[in-house]
Amino acid sequence: MKLLSLFFVTVFGTPVVLWHGMGDNCCHSFSMGAVSKMIREKVETVNYVKSLMIGDSEASDTSNGFLMPVFQQVELACQQIQADPELQEGYHAIGFSQGGQFLRALAQTCPSPPMKNLISIGGQHQGIFGFPKCPNGSSICEYVRKMLNWGAYSSFIQSHLVQAQYWHDPLQEEEYKQYSQFIAVVNNEREFNQTFKENLEKLENLVLVKFAKDTMVVPKESSHFGYYAPGQDSDILAYNDTELFTEDRIGLKTLDTAGKVHFFTFAGDHLRFTDEEFMQNLAQFLP
Repeated sequence: MKLLSLFFVTVFGTPVVLWHGMGDNCCHSFSMGAVSKMIREKVETVNYVKSLMIGDSEASDTSNGFLMPVFQQVELACQQIQADPELQEGYHAIGFSQGGQFLRALAQTCPSPPMKNLISIGGQHQGIFGFPKCPNGSSICEYVRKMLNWGAYSSFIQSHLVQAQYWHDPLQEEEYKQYSQFIAVVNNEREFNQTFKENLEKLENLVLVKFAKDTMVVPKESSHFGYYAPGQDSDILAYNDTELFTEDRIGLKTLDTAGKVHFFTFAGDHLRFTDEEFMQNLAQFLP
């Protein structure tokens, strides 16, 4: 089986794993299904695309994106990838919105089989401090908003709400570092985990896409690892001015120094991009 996998990698290039964003699922024809089809048809080096489904149905995949603790989701994703014979020689990963930081956590915690290139499109790598308007009055989205407003760092909310786990309040930095169950952990802001850092440094390329008119990611610079300066919520630090970078907590500085971090800014709102933009900018990282 390993020789067969190696043959497919040699002939067809490296396979691709996708992880969708909040409110979406693996298989909608107008979102992940369309992306998967576009990659298979237009990127000549890719023959196999796996879109992760967290749960046993498309409906549960959507709800788990709101309600299943992130590290539990990451572990399930790791199990899927390790069980897929097409991925055993390694894969490229593309994450959309929260799927971007989830795949980054996967790279940090699940190094085998290896993730080669990680493309994060509209991810929130320093977290968020603001929740967007809910599309079409979504009841679960309204529930998320109310719970975050009630108390993002309460143990109950942290344990039961995905978006609370990457809520990063710059006015409460100590509470954030103490109680965040995901983003502060993978950013090595609670207890330093050398393995997290070493695993991320194994990436061949880390590709970060920000949307110039993003109304979903607050602040939008989080997609490029930028964030508010501690203690206020107006001034934004560029990625290389944050402590995460200067202290090289997760290997971002190491990767950047080696020329392995690539920044793109797309002109539209959150996740609004064309096939042409993808092909011109991102397809090069799917060799």
